[in-house]
Amino acid sequence: MPNTRTLYSYWRSSAAYRVRIALNLKGMDYALAPVHLVRDGGEQHHDDYRRLNPQQLVPTLVDGAHVLRESLAIIEYLEEAYPDTPRLLPRAALACARVRELAQMIACDIHPIGNLRVLQYLQRELGASDEQKHAWSQHWIKLGFDAIEAVLAARDTPGKFCEGDTPTLADCCLIPQVYNARRFGVSLSLYPNIIGIDAECAKLDAFRRAAPEAQPDAPVVT
Repeated sequence: MPNTRTLYSYWRSSAAYRVRIALNLKGMDYALAPVHLVRDGGEQHHDDYRRLNPQQLVPTLVDGAHVLRESLAIIEYLEEAYPDTPRLLPRAALACARVRELAQMIACDIHPIGNLRVLQYLQRELGASDEQKHAWSQHWIKLGFDAIEAVLAARDTPGKFCEGDTPTLADCCLIPQVYNARRFGVSLSLYPNIIGIDAECAKLDAFRRAAPEAQPDAPVVT
């Protein structure tokens, strides 16, 4: 049966990065359709993509006849629609809640404030300088990581990953945010649990293949 699964992605989008990790961890085949968020005023605003995703955001997953939007919804769809693939949500209710808690701390509280369209608005409408945008991103990442580190440090049974010894939805969200932290020059020295989880994820091919620099639309470094 031919692959009919396509992920509309941008190499440096942390939301798309999450879904790439999840698809890789689940061993699912997919084609990448790059959507450049900056070139030509942003390809996400073009009519053909707007019809696919009225929010004009990435990612969008087309799975056969189904169109899915929003990274957490996409990953939970994959979890429920393909139960025979490796699980990213624990079956135990409390463990599952802990995973969703960490995922939402990142995807709902840290990420939206530092999203490209927010930074563009700060500059275009409020006159923020590049330095001010940089400071804005650092502030909200640090605030979020302070809380996440505290949650991880308080775990009753710490594992190699956010929840236990296998990667979950929480790790799919955490690693792209660590990438962003490094991109904006946030020191990770105060976050030993986050650093440790990042190191474990870096050992796995699913995370390495999902990394921004490994994407076909990533700029070529010469």
